[in-house]
Amino acid sequence: MDQKILFSTFFIYIICYNTHLINAHPSFGYSDKPDGPLSYNFYDKSCPNVGMIVRWGVWAAFINDTRIAASLLRLHFHDCFVDGCEGSILLDDTKDFNGEKSARPNRNSARGFDVIDNIKAEVEKSCPSVVSCVDILTLAAREAVVLSGGPFWPVALGRLDGLTASEKSANEQLPSPFEPLENITAKFVAKGLDVKDVVVLSGAHTIGFAQCFTFKGRLFNFKGSGKPDPSLEPSFLSNLQSTCPNIDNSNTILAPLDFQTITKFDNIYYKNILNNTALLQSDQALIQDPKTAQMVKDYSVDPFLFAKDFAVSMVKLGRVGVITGQGGQIRKKCNVVN
Repeated sequence: MDQKILFSTFFIYIICYNTHLINAHPSFGYSDKPDGPLSYNFYDKSCPNVGMIVRWGVWAAFINDTRIAASLLRLHFHDCFVDGCEGSILLDDTKDFNGEKSARPNRNSARGFDVIDNIKAEVEKSCPSVVSCVDILTLAAREAVVLSGGPFWPVALGRLDGLTASEKSANEQLPSPFEPLENITAKFVAKGLDVKDVVVLSGAHTIGFAQCFTFKGRLFNFKGSGKPDPSLEPSFLSNLQSTCPNIDNSNTILAPLDFQTITKFDNIYYKNILNNTALLQSDQALIQDPKTAQMVKDYSVDPFLFAKDFAVSMVKLGRVGVITGQGGQIRKKCNVVN
C-alpha cells in the first residue's frame, strides 16, 4: 500500500478510535486509580508513546490480515491461562525447557508472534528495556478487539515477563473444545475467574476460525455414535460436512467460528448457539446447562450488555498471575529471555 495512503488511513482510524474511547469510558468504568500492583499510567513518563506504537502495529497487521485480530486475542488468552500473564507463550524452546508454542493447543494454530515481535522492536527503538512483552501482548489484544468493532477497556500496565515456559503446563491448564463444560469451568475457577467469565470470554469466538479436527467429531461420529450431533441445525451440518469431509487431510481446513459475521466482534455468536449453529461442542454446551443458558439468552438480545461484560472479564483475565517486583524481567526480545 502507498505510504501516504497508509498514514492517511491510520490518521482517520485514530480519530474514530478516540471517539470510540470517549464513548466507552463512562460505560466501562475507566479510572486512573492503580489496579493492585499494576497502574493505568505506568509508562506515562518512561514510555509515553507505547500505546500508539502498539495501536499502529496491530492496525498495520490487521489491514493486511483481518484474521490477526482473533489470533492476537487468542494469544493473550493462552498466555494468561498458563501460569499467568507473563509472556511465556512468546518464548521459543531452549535446551532448558520445551515451551508453550509446541503444546497441543498451540501447535500449528497459535499465530501473531511476528506481530508482537515487530511491535516490541519499535517500542525498543523508542524506549529500550522499559516495556515488557506481556504488556505489549495485553495491549495488542485490546486493540485487536477494538479494530474488529468490539469494546474498549482500560489496560493496567506494569507486568514483568516470565523467565521460563512449559509445554506440560499448557497441555494441562488450557481449556479444550473437547472437554465438558464442567471441566472448562473448573479451569477458569482455578485462575480466579468464574462461570460468568466462561460464558463471556467464550464470546471471543465471535471472530476467528477453528481447524476441522476440533469439531469434526460432531459432524460424523458424535460421542462414538457413528452419527452427527443431533443438536446441529441440518443445513449448517450439511455445509460443515462439505467444508470438512470425513478424511484425515481435512483436519487443518479452517472454518469460521461465527459464519454470519466472520470478522466483526458482535453478539451473533450467542444467537448462533440459540439456533444450534455453534461450531464447537464446548460453545453449544453453554445453552444446555442451566447455569449458563440464561446468560447466553441475555447476551443474544443485548449486544451492549455483552460488550460491557466482555470488557470487565478481559480486565480480570489480564490480572491473572502477573509478575511484578521480583521474579521477572523486561525482555529485550520477546522470544528469548535476556
